[in-house]
Amino acid sequence: MNEVKAMMAGNVWKIVVAVGDTVEEDQDIVILESMKMEIPIAAEESGVVKEIKVQEGDFVNEGDIIAIIES
Repeated sequence: MNEVKAMMAGNVWKIVVAVGDTVEEDQDIVILESMKMEIPIAAEESGVVKEIKVQEGDFVNEGDIIAIIES
């Protein structure tokens, strides 16, 4: 099981996957907005999205868990 974490603080602008989706390594999971910039957060390994821990509009801090991916 792999936890996808925010690399920086920001607002969740867009969630680009859904629970049950199969994702590849380096595929975008969520797009954060911080300081007027869009920052993609990608999967670190391939697998199936088991849980999404945020909603669009949420504020996340660096290190917060965004999603859980199971290999």
